[in-house]
Amino acid sequence: MAARTTQVFLASTLYGVATLAAALDAGRFRAADRRVLLVSNNAAVPETTPGPAAMPGFERLRTRFDDVLDWNATIEPFHPSGWLPRTEDAPLWERQLRRLWDLGEDRVELVVESIQVAPAQAVVQLFPGAPVEVYADGLMSYGPTRNKLDPQIGGRVRRLLHLDLVPGLEPLLLTEFGVPAELVPAESFLKVLAELAEDAADADDFGIGQAPAVLLGQYLSALGLLTAEEEEELHVGLVRGAHALGHGELVFKPHPSAPARWSRRVEEEAERLGARLTVVDTPVLAEVLYQRLRPALVAGCFSTGLLTASTLYGIPVARTGTAPLLDRVTPYQNSNRVPLTIVDALLPELAEPAAVQGWTPPGPAAVAELSSLVTAVGYAMQAQILTGRRADAERYLATRLDDRTWRYFKRRRLTALGLPGAVPAQLAFIPRSPAVRRVVRRVRHLRRAALG
Repeated sequence: MAARTTQVFLASTLYGVATLAAALDAGRFRAADRRVLLVSNNAAVPETTPGPAAMPGFERLRTRFDDVLDWNATIEPFHPSGWLPRTEDAPLWERQLRRLWDLGEDRVELVVESIQVAPAQAVVQLFPGAPVEVYADGLMSYGPTRNKLDPQIGGRVRRLLHLDLVPGLEPLLLTEFGVPAELVPAESFLKVLAELAEDAADADDFGIGQAPAVLLGQYLSALGLLTAEEEEELHVGLVRGAHALGHGELVFKPHPSAPARWSRRVEEEAERLGARLTVVDTPVLAEVLYQRLRPALVAGCFSTGLLTASTLYGIPVARTGTAPLLDRVTPYQNSNRVPLTIVDALLPELAEPAAVQGWTPPGPAAVAELSSLVTAVGYAMQAQILTGRRADAERYLATRLDDRTWRYFKRRRLTALGLPGAVPAQLAFIPRSPAVRRVVRRVRHLRRAALG
């Protein structure tokens, strides 16, 4: 008698669960005897932050699965983002999980997100004989694999499922293992989002007027990309920018973990400008708001929600704050760099009304140019992983570096990799010279004294 097949789907966000549901509805997975949704709450303090299973609409999505299991409860008191099994303990863990999850001798197939890190990597290590599929629920799939994967893990990945957030742009994720990418149909994803919207409050319940501007918060200070004060100012800038474009009805969707005082600053600024602002602090996806509110504009920093608004709903979009972030994101290999690059390169700046009003989605030529840029940035980020992309990166850097594109690269990084745009060899000592640094510090001190 053939062994039963059980598919285990790992998800840490409602957006991820929606992506899986859409892929299942579209028949993107092979038949299985049992499908298990393994939910993980990766918040810094899971006890105080609702996980995906506690969000409105989850009960509708769970019907695609035979069982729902809790990864946090399985490994407590460890945190999902910080725990990986010791190699020698993996067989013991597998036996325990097979008993605990009623897997018996089932043939297990794994579907995970963010395979480079825990909890996905932990689950993959605990079932060493299981084939793996990876799904991406955001812009990071267009960037390189975050770190070098053990070939015993990377070699098990059969495909990458992703949403077509930038039509025509191919992911770099896992290409070092020859993993093919496959699209989750947009129409299936939109149908799933429509289900979630049925559980959300109507626009009338929020007291929101017609065609508002939706402003997206991201909580970038938690990632160390901004200080708390800078992020507050970024949110205030969203209000100012949307109001300057003529939007008097504003909706601010803060990050679920962001401090409540940030919303108060935004409210105060809207009141000062004479705009009407509603803060939606209920745990709903931004895409649910798009369906319910039919906004006239969506603005943010580099949230994936900007691309879903534009690509899936045809809503005008605008970005803000990306230019200084491109300069400050460290190290260069930071996995936020590619999403930041894509949004900065594609979308109009909120503070430029003519650009916002005249913007149209990119055509094939623009996407081809973006693809070359992303490949060059991806290679500069992870040259040891994307070894086969060096010629593409050299070609782009030799022909495309100008005042606009230099913002996506660091001269020191190009120098370290010996790429076009690097510091000439005879001057390479300068950034490391203590004498030069002392002179620079002295000049800066004198300049501040003169200005003061």
